[in-house]
Amino acid sequence: MTSHKVTILDAGMGKTLYMKGVEIPPTIWSANALIVAPEVVVEVHKENIKAGANIITTNSYGIIRGELAKEGIEDKYLELNQVAGNLAKTAVADTEAEVLIAGSLPPQNGSYRPDRVMEESIIRPLYEEQVESLNSYVDLFICETMSTISEALVACAAALESSKQVFVGLTLHDDKPACLRSGESLVDAIPQLSALGISGILANCCLPERISDAMPELVRADVSFVGGYANAFSHVPSDWLLDGSKGTDGGLALREDLSPSHYCEFVENWINHGANIVGGCCGTTAVHTEAISDMIASRFK
Repeated sequence: MTSHKVTILDAGMGKTLYMKGVEIPPTIWSANALIVAPEVVVEVHKENIKAGANIITTNSYGIIRGELAKEGIEDKYLELNQVAGNLAKTAVADTEAEVLIAGSLPPQNGSYRPDRVMEESIIRPLYEEQVESLNSYVDLFICETMSTISEALVACAAALESSKQVFVGLTLHDDKPACLRSGESLVDAIPQLSALGISGILANCCLPERISDAMPELVRADVSFVGGYANAFSHVPSDWLLDGSKGTDGGLALREDLSPSHYCEFVENWINHGANIVGGCCGTTAVHTEAISDMIASRFK
């Protein structure tokens, strides 16, 4: 049992949109909703706010130049980031809630794939561009699902140019405890990221069990916020691609055992080990957010 204040992040966006009937293509993924169903994006944001989230995240994870180019809409890059920012602001205004908006900065060449992380000279300008595009809409930035130390460092450095708080979410290896998907150790990653002057280090979009393993290392970080937000996937193959043609590519299967109440058991464990920021990633919904909020209200306040 602990008494420290815990900040609640929102739940996943892409799978939630899919569950609501929005087409999620294997290229621009959740960003398609910015074009075809912006009202549903606002709906998801509002659901999370009403469920108790203190921070909502812009639906900008799928806004990647290379992926937009595959759909022939790369020229909409700036516009889509602005739409994502505006929809988040609309949700906050409509609910009149005291909620912060985090600008989501994604991997630039596919999620969960350390082997596809591009050189700094390529990705640094891309991150700088997205930071500039979102900056006027957000209160902070979160570099999400970073699979290598180098990727995390570049994204965070670009985000810090905004002079706003920057958090980083590190996606952890399915089978190697306290390691990024690259196999690099959290023990090596945390000091390098802390030295940049960022505000938070989290584990995200990985198995909740791996976040539990990692929490003792994360809480040693010299930052203000440490925590995690897991996905509900069964497994992510090491060679996975969202728009690939292999049998293991495409949509990932969800676990059947991560009900909101079971997910909260993991979250409670993280908080008991010192986490002060928690939420949910892909496959979780506002129902998970509400369960987390209720659990914190009953056990940690």
